[in-house]
Amino acid sequence: MTSTEPRTVVIVGGVAGGMSAAARLRRLDEHAQIVIFERGPEVSYANCGLPYYVGGVIADRESLLLQTPASLRSRFGLDVRVRHDVVRIDTAQKLVEVVDLETGHHLVQRYDALVLATGARPRRDEPASDIPTRSLRTVEDADAIDAALSRAGVPVVVVGGGYTGLEAVENLVARGASVTLVQRGPQLLAPLDTEMAAPIAAEIRAHGVDVRLGVEVVRAGSGSVTLSDGAIVPAELVVDASGVVPETSLAADAGILLGEVGGIRVDASCRTSAPDVYAVGDGVEKFDLVGGDAALITMAGLANRHGRMVADLIAGRAESARPALGTGIVRVFGIVAAKTGWSERQLRSAGREFYVVHVHPGSHAGYYPGAETLSMKLLADPDSDAILGVQIVGRDGVDKRIDVVATAMQAGMPAAELAHLELAYAPQFGSAKDAVNILGYVAENTRTGTTPTVQWHELEAARRAGATLIDVRAPSEFAAGAIPGAINMPLDEIRDRLGELPGGPIVVHCQVGLRGHIATRLLRHRGVDARNLDGGYRTWSDAVQGRD
Repeated sequence: MTSTEPRTVVIVGGVAGGMSAAARLRRLDEHAQIVIFERGPEVSYANCGLPYYVGGVIADRESLLLQTPASLRSRFGLDVRVRHDVVRIDTAQKLVEVVDLETGHHLVQRYDALVLATGARPRRDEPASDIPTRSLRTVEDADAIDAALSRAGVPVVVVGGGYTGLEAVENLVARGASVTLVQRGPQLLAPLDTEMAAPIAAEIRAHGVDVRLGVEVVRAGSGSVTLSDGAIVPAELVVDASGVVPETSLAADAGILLGEVGGIRVDASCRTSAPDVYAVGDGVEKFDLVGGDAALITMAGLANRHGRMVADLIAGRAESARPALGTGIVRVFGIVAAKTGWSERQLRSAGREFYVVHVHPGSHAGYYPGAETLSMKLLADPDSDAILGVQIVGRDGVDKRIDVVATAMQAGMPAAELAHLELAYAPQFGSAKDAVNILGYVAENTRTGTTPTVQWHELEAARRAGATLIDVRAPSEFAAGAIPGAINMPLDEIRDRLGELPGGPIVVHCQVGLRGHIATRLLRHRGVDARNLDGGYRTWSDAVQGRD
């Protein structure tokens, strides 16, 4: 190629990563020849909206199709070829071999820069059967599921209790299907910890969904599936939401290095091991902010940003990707769950030191109508106070709080500094001490030892070691539900009843932790070895429910 010839950029795969790269590159370089090969029939569609099209929330199918080959050619001058499968890459000669799936014709395309946006594919662990099985990743999938819901009461089995599985459940119920949710693991939403995920399962069951945990589909016959525990569940349709694996075969066959966790290995600028070959999207390993290692994080936002960044690099601009947090959110029926960073389970598995905070503040001022309780969990480093992860579950205000914390993590803000964030306040939106501020206050008290705490899973060991459990809630709260063996001593009576306390260590608790904190401080000032049950009865009961 001479210096006067336009360069040719080939992009394999459309949707988030590929189309972000193509559109950004055109805005930076009007003269480049940009060719996109997409194996499927659609090159630019809102795949995150597919469950809501199935559920009827999005009524217009065409609104999911963000761009067409014709509109992309007209607006951006892009050469988009759908139903074209790239089957081989020659990195030495800078060539790709492509099959036109409509005609079977083979063609060879030269490139100066190549962007792989091949994404991920369904794990497909379920056995083959005569029951229609669809994932929910393409417009074709959504069309097939929509067609199968031709009448009310169609029995559907959803396999997988992650983000996509929960969205599928909500929208299938909205269409009148009879839904069974099958999850191989012991809880739904594996990125969350046990006590945080339990309310999700309760919400789903309350809407008539049959939730089966700790089992998997082992056989599928005419009109039913058989689970690993021997149960037979009616099914005319199986929705496979069991997860995805990186689509790496094209890269691997070309000698492009894969990483230790199974995705395409890239550097901080999404360059692969092959010259002038970049990779973005769900098939690529990301650099994890918390762990410092490669991780598979399949988020549309990352794919879009990395596609844009690669276009900048091809156009001659210096750029690098930021470490990833895996921030995610899902709503199912009336409840919302979100997370960023690592869970307690991940930290324990990695042998990391951490401390834990549970709080249950209101979504906005309690005196203003409509306030809902948020359940928030923070994990932080006991030495540096770096925020390692946050999980939030509630019905209102979850989204803005998780975004604040994710921003704080990217900025390197210590957990205690959350207390000092100046956030927008009016009674209908928050409180003068916002839920995020509360998280920071409690984090500081916990880390400094101002209020020593006991976690829900440490309570029984503390009691076996001789600790007495004191419930400082009102008698009416105690009567409505209590931890077995607890002694009820309301907070406002403690000063007058100190003589009734047994000797030895005390664990105190209230409903959500605040009155327990006050009681702990009071007792420690009086020389009592007292600790607060972190998150109170609310966290303990959620955890017990999650283990049942």
